[in-house]
Amino acid sequence: MAVAAVTAGVLAPPAATAAPGPDTIQRGLNALVRTDGLPAALASVRSPDGRTRSYTAGVGDVATGAKVPVDGQIRIGSNTKTFTAVVVLQLVAEGRIGLDTDVDTYLPGVVRGEGIDGRGITVRRLLQHTSGLPDYEQDLDEPGLRHRYYEPRELLDIALRHKADRAPGQAFGYSSTNYLLAGLIVQRVTGRPLAEEIDRRVVQRLGLRHTSFPAPGDRTIREPHPHGYRKDPAGGPLQDFTEMDPSAGWAAGQMISTNSDLNRFFTALLKGDLLARPQLDQMLTTVDIPGTGARAGLGIISRPLTCGGVYWGHGGDIPGYETRGGVTEDGRAVNVAVTMVPPYDAVTPHVESVVDRALCG
Repeated sequence: MAVAAVTAGVLAPPAATAAPGPDTIQRGLNALVRTDGLPAALASVRSPDGRTRSYTAGVGDVATGAKVPVDGQIRIGSNTKTFTAVVVLQLVAEGRIGLDTDVDTYLPGVVRGEGIDGRGITVRRLLQHTSGLPDYEQDLDEPGLRHRYYEPRELLDIALRHKADRAPGQAFGYSSTNYLLAGLIVQRVTGRPLAEEIDRRVVQRLGLRHTSFPAPGDRTIREPHPHGYRKDPAGGPLQDFTEMDPSAGWAAGQMISTNSDLNRFFTALLKGDLLARPQLDQMLTTVDIPGTGARAGLGIISRPLTCGGVYWGHGGDIPGYETRGGVTEDGRAVNVAVTMVPPYDAVTPHVESVVDRALCG
């Protein structure tokens, strides 16, 4: 579950329309299905003027052969981290959270373990994955996630069984535990559930009509959606994993959205519609992600484009779905989703290549 400011203003979401015929993006999606063996692939492309085109390939339900819903809802996994980071940075702007204040100030005595001390880990280090905290996800039983509900503090206890991966501030190390703590801090300083804060501060503010943070116990995807699948083992048969309890993701990966809503979210974020300039500048200040060419900001990642420049987004994996995408500084936005986390390492770069071709086209 595990990738310039202007005057704020909310526009009505553009209507999504299917592309008129095969093109580079459609061919890329077709290859993800036919060559890489993914059940379905979906994409949404937003131009700088807000026009949106949506694409699909494959089948939405392998049992019935049903079509893939155009711009259907999907579980967005770690894209949730960007929503959480936005709320934290809004609270920074309000003077309620300090980026360089230690975690222990907000959660006294909570973060303790072997080589782990919340008094030496700042909020900034949580958001930028430089805390050195171990990732609780390494201990989760993925097949069992479908029916298992986790409380956030239970997930934290899982992480703290392990020693620190490295000293705080030493280097980038991706860990969903960071966002678990960021969500707990939001709840401590606001006195409200994280889901309510994300909904009030981001989802409603932008009019993201197809984006939600599932309530406890809600295992469904409520709007038209392609089914999500997983293979266990990698070469085994497809298992329908559409309905699952997403609580193991929480602040790091629980949300549901659509490709077009994600495009709208990241576009608005980069324009400055959600954060004041000082906080947006902090978000876009990056550290190297070794060996990838990518760089990590606060809840956002920049990735190089083959045509030059970079795009900003995140990406997410959660059983059943993988998403990749982002927005360029000139306002082009693309998000691609597939209905299975690829079981082979070589496939995810193919998903990312579709994003690159769409943004460079």
